[in-house]
Amino acid sequence: MIFVTVGSSRIPFDRLLRAVEKITTEQVVVQHGASRVRPANAECYEFVDHEQFVELARAARAVVTHAGVGSLLTVREAGRRPIVVPRRKASGEAVDDHQVSFARRADELGLATLVEDVDLLPSIIVNLPQLSVDSAGRRRALESTLRSYIQQVAGPQPVVSTARSLV
Repeated sequence: MIFVTVGSSRIPFDRLLRAVEKITTEQVVVQHGASRVRPANAECYEFVDHEQFVELARAARAVVTHAGVGSLLTVREAGRRPIVVPRRKASGEAVDDHQVSFARRADELGLATLVEDVDLLPSIIVNLPQLSVDSAGRRRALESTLRSYIQQVAGPQPVVSTARSLV
C-alpha cells in the first residue's frame, strides 16, 4: 500500500495528486486536505488524525508526503523513509519555497527521498528499494537543521528565566 499525504494546508496540492493517479501497481490511500483532485485509484480522506496517520504510515510500503516538517518527522518516527514532494510557490501551492529548501536538505542528509519532478513519482515508487530508518546520528542532524532553519526564519529565541522574584 502507498500512503500519500498533502498535510493540513488550506492551499490545494493538486499537482501531487494528479501524479498519484498514475500509480496503478498497488493500493493507494490519500489524505487530500484542501486539494480538488481525488485520484480515482485511491481511497481518499480529507484529513486523518495523528493516530490514523501513524497507522497508515507504518502499514505502507511507501509514504509520499509534502515537505512539511511535522509530516516528515512523523513518517520517520513511524519507521518509514518519506518520499518528499515539496510544495512550490510558482505552482500556487505555498506562499514561498521553504518546503523546497527543507526537502533538499533532508534529501542531502539521507532522511528522505526528494522528488522534484512529480512525473517521475510513479516510477520511483515502483522501483523503490526497502529503505530502513536512519541512525540516531542522522536524527540529530535533522534536529540541528530544523533548529537552524527556525532560528533563520524566526530569529534567535529569547532566554526565558523561570526564577521567581520573592519581592
